[in-house]
Amino acid sequence: MGANNGKQYGSEGKGSSSISSDVSSSTDHTPTKAQRNAATSEDSDLSMRTLSTPSPALIFPPNSPGFQNGRGSSTSSSSVTGETVAMVHSPPPTRLTHPLIRLASKHQKEQANIDRLPDHSMIQIFSFLPTNQLCRCARVCRRWYNLAWDPRLWRTICLTGETINVDRALKVLTRRLCQDTPNVCLMLETVIVSGCRRLTDRGLYTIAQCCPELRRLEVSGCYNISNEAVFDVVSLCPNLEHLDVSGCSKVTCISLTREASIKLSPLHGKQISIRYLDMTDCFVLEDEGLHTIAAHCTQLTHLYLRRCVRITDEGLRYLMIYCTSIKELSLSDCRFVSDFGIREIAKLESHLRYLSIAHCGRITDVGIRYIAKYCSKLRYLNARGCEGITDHGVEYLAKNCTKLKSLDIGKCPLVSDTGLEFLALNCFNLKRLSLKSCESITGHGLQIVAANCFDLQMLNVQDCEVSVDALRFVKRHCKRCIIEHTNPAFF
Repeated sequence: MGANNGKQYGSEGKGSSSISSDVSSSTDHTPTKAQRNAATSEDSDLSMRTLSTPSPALIFPPNSPGFQNGRGSSTSSSSVTGETVAMVHSPPPTRLTHPLIRLASKHQKEQANIDRLPDHSMIQIFSFLPTNQLCRCARVCRRWYNLAWDPRLWRTICLTGETINVDRALKVLTRRLCQDTPNVCLMLETVIVSGCRRLTDRGLYTIAQCCPELRRLEVSGCYNISNEAVFDVVSLCPNLEHLDVSGCSKVTCISLTREASIKLSPLHGKQISIRYLDMTDCFVLEDEGLHTIAAHCTQLTHLYLRRCVRITDEGLRYLMIYCTSIKELSLSDCRFVSDFGIREIAKLESHLRYLSIAHCGRITDVGIRYIAKYCSKLRYLNARGCEGITDHGVEYLAKNCTKLKSLDIGKCPLVSDTGLEFLALNCFNLKRLSLKSCESITGHGLQIVAANCFDLQMLNVQDCEVSVDALRFVKRHCKRCIIEHTNPAFF
């Protein structure tokens, strides 16, 4: 079909006289004087159309009489291709009298209603589109091209997919966004390329070079990223506040020096402004790397170190020396963290609002007592799988952290109804409670909780020996509570 189109365009280049002769030979219709005048008027209108105007031939319904299997029939092929070329050359008058052309023009006007929207409305619509769809809109017509590349739409770039060539995509996008301000994308503030396994250091270097105003970068699951690329980003993007490198197993530190072992000294006048750092599943991160991160990122408020299995109490000691404003900290599955590390974390005092120590098997009531004594404003605690926690630890927690809203003590077999009673009588604002696989919990403890914590919204009692009557009691007193259970008799 492409070859046929090429030949057709070639014949048009010779002039419209040959096309007119072809059309006249394919039809016996002889236009009247009125039809010729109407055709001339429509011809002058069509001659003003630009290349960006969609051709009426493209909006023919596939099952129309003159359009079969994507190709025109012998009686309508000249009209269809003639209208396509009419975007550059004026078509012969006789072709415009064909009823299919008039029908196409009518359909075109109906489909072009969106063009009546003002630019600011179109930009508002485009603002809801992801990056790939926005690029597709830029190929529709000249107006859409100009609107789709409006700088206000490019504060964020979001690319996902394992097969996409992210390095090339970032290079093309930044080159286009730098047209008005050579070599610099002043509007771009957020880049999200999570799960793009083909992203390499080269792609991040492109971002670092062109986006000095970058504030948020998410490259989770991009395991080809190394310390070198992270150094480029934090060095060239001084406003970066949010960095997600979870799953980037090659990243071992974040600093303003290329050598990971060099700490921050008075010679370094700059510091990294990162406040949010997610290093989940960075398996090779060690205490030395955490020391470097803490020394360079003193403004951290949110730090997630889930499954950083090499972190020990010593690394947490370094962290508390430099980063004293942390509000959220996750150490889930850091199996070498013990009560001594929790004692260091307790130095955050009233700043700490969120703490996850799930599956840290070395933590006992001693560590919980440190947290309860010094972190009175704690709102969220995840201690699932900490088998050393007992009712005494829950008692310390309930009496000191009375504003607690979410608590997970699942798989803590030493917690019983006694601990739940302390919770119910002190933590009236409790909204989420997980007791999954707590073997010592019974329906009596649940009833005490339900009778005092009316705002409870989620209760997990899976694999717990609780009766149907107890579950019904909870449902009756906590109207909005969603109960996760494994009792087939309760529904």
